[in-house]
Amino acid sequence: MGLRIGVDIGGSFTDFAVLNDVQGTLRTLKVFSRPDSPGSEVLQGMKGLAERYDIDPRDVVHFTHGTTVGVNAVVMRKGVKLGLITTRHFEDVLDIARLKMPDMYHLMSTRAPSLVPRDRVFGIDGRLDAQGQEQLAIDRNSVLEAVAGLRATGCEGVVISLLHSYRNPAHEQQVKAVIEEQMPGFFVSCSADVWPIIREYERTLTAVIGGYVQPKVAHYLGSLQEALREAGIPAELKVTKSNGGIMSAESGKSECVQMILSGTASGVIGAAYIAQLCSLKNCMSLDIGGTTADVALIVDGQPQYATGEYIGDYQIHIPSVSVSSIGDGGGSIAWVDDFGVLKVGPMSAGSTPGPVCYGRGGTQPTITDAFAVLGVLGQAELGYNAVTVDVAAASAAIAPLAKALGGDVLSTAEAIINVSVSGMYSGVSRIVSRFGIDPRTFALLPFGGAGPMLACHLARALNMREVVVPTTPGVLSALGGLIADTRNDFVKTTYYDVSASNIKRLADDLEALQVQAREWIINETGSAENSKVQVSADMRYKGQSFELDTPVNIEALQRGDVAGFNAAFHNEHTRVYGHCDVDAAVQVVSLRLVISADTPKPRLQLIAEGQGEPTITRHIKVWLDGAYHQAPLYLRHDLLAGHTFEGPAVIAQDDTTTCVLPGFTGRVDVYGTLILTNAHVGD
Repeated sequence: MGLRIGVDIGGSFTDFAVLNDVQGTLRTLKVFSRPDSPGSEVLQGMKGLAERYDIDPRDVVHFTHGTTVGVNAVVMRKGVKLGLITTRHFEDVLDIARLKMPDMYHLMSTRAPSLVPRDRVFGIDGRLDAQGQEQLAIDRNSVLEAVAGLRATGCEGVVISLLHSYRNPAHEQQVKAVIEEQMPGFFVSCSADVWPIIREYERTLTAVIGGYVQPKVAHYLGSLQEALREAGIPAELKVTKSNGGIMSAESGKSECVQMILSGTASGVIGAAYIAQLCSLKNCMSLDIGGTTADVALIVDGQPQYATGEYIGDYQIHIPSVSVSSIGDGGGSIAWVDDFGVLKVGPMSAGSTPGPVCYGRGGTQPTITDAFAVLGVLGQAELGYNAVTVDVAAASAAIAPLAKALGGDVLSTAEAIINVSVSGMYSGVSRIVSRFGIDPRTFALLPFGGAGPMLACHLARALNMREVVVPTTPGVLSALGGLIADTRNDFVKTTYYDVSASNIKRLADDLEALQVQAREWIINETGSAENSKVQVSADMRYKGQSFELDTPVNIEALQRGDVAGFNAAFHNEHTRVYGHCDVDAAVQVVSLRLVISADTPKPRLQLIAEGQGEPTITRHIKVWLDGAYHQAPLYLRHDLLAGHTFEGPAVIAQDDTTTCVLPGFTGRVDVYGTLILTNAHVGD
């Protein structure tokens, strides 16, 4: 028997998805996360799986793990004490940045402090030109002065980012050799090794973020590998990546910048799988965990990708699944400001102490506590018996807010929900404007522990017609990691005009990328035989400041088809902007290559068929839309294919609770997916 396990560590819970390759069965589990002891929750979960499902660790043939260690280190600024070495006179690269303020409409807006303060930035002598040719050799004495500065300021590692190293990494490698000679065992990272892109600031910032977290992530992965060996799991540890793929833990130790957004990306991969299963053309995933609410767009069953996603206050310029944080999570704390205005977040109770109703020492009311007061939570088992909901404690925690606002506990609890949904509405509106979409043409696919609780509220606010709730929404991110393909991105800065004289150079650059990619996929999977390659180019009209990522026909490039290469860009420019200039000169700034190898996808079992309305466990008293309702309580495992029901209703299951508002109707498909339809939205 082969077992495939996916694990996702969130702010409140760590989720497990276990797929039996032979039977096609999916088993799930949640345990509390342990931010004080990262990795211990994985071993605790393996023990729980063995007890609950009689799982033998020796049967595990695939183990994939999504971690938030890296992103949390950046957000909480708890990475290593890092130094930075730049070309002389370019020491202010991180502080100058792009001269943009975080909020152009806020007069008091300020940029976040650099991850490397100015007193730990050291310039050295040596210079390459824009073609990578040496103009001035590296001055060893200036490097030794920088080494002395690293020691004097107590740095625990250093990033080297020199001008034009994307063209020629030789100078960075020379500096690295001197540092390693003078400081054996000292952590040293070169920007050209991390992500060799043109534009000094973006390359430097990406390398700094990677260096800031790499020692901590490498130590964490090493410890987890050892723990899994002790637990008797023979499978090699895999980690999920920001681009929605997976790689070996060994690769992750040196390429941790590629996995810094792994948790959010794997959730979108899981959502895309469900969208394909349900034949959803346009879908908006809604991942609400304990701390944040994140949204991604899925078109034709495929997630959208981008560069420049934010890690807290900092942009990281590597390809990643495009995910936007739009609001608060189930553990976000509600409070009243000095002006008597109700606010929710950004502080979160996390897993320790957690929401007040969990009885783990929490004292500040959260969104989860608000749902408990409204009667939605606490009606059935939750969290695989790890949680007992204390409604009275939640009410007592919200009471001071109610007093400050001059209302009662019920209206205050509902106001907490409405405030959080208002923030999400604002966040989605930004995405709608950015991508030019109509949310009414998209289905909302919620997951995470709190996603199904809030989904109908947000769908109603956005006038969305359909909400699609997966069978195991609380652990969908773990499922996404389990089914993610092995995948990696490669980039080569070219900066050529597209011409007959340069097309051969482009073909040679592509061949070099293909060699790199084949070596990587063979190292990861043992073979390149069944791998797939996608090639694109960052292209622009000569004189433009920004590029369009344009699909490239590999065969056309290899046979020197200049006209076809240009036509691909003209078509993409027309698609995005509505016009093109076929007479203008075209430049290729970078070539990009993605290589992937498929991971077997689960063959989920069809559920039993039923007719009419499902079995009602009992009727419960819930406060929704300013009034009490006697709503049916359904247990998710009692819902059969073909069952239909009307809101208001509450659907309970081990990993989450779904709140169906008045005005929504529900049906169950053949896989057990809930299709909730907003009756107030026309076709």
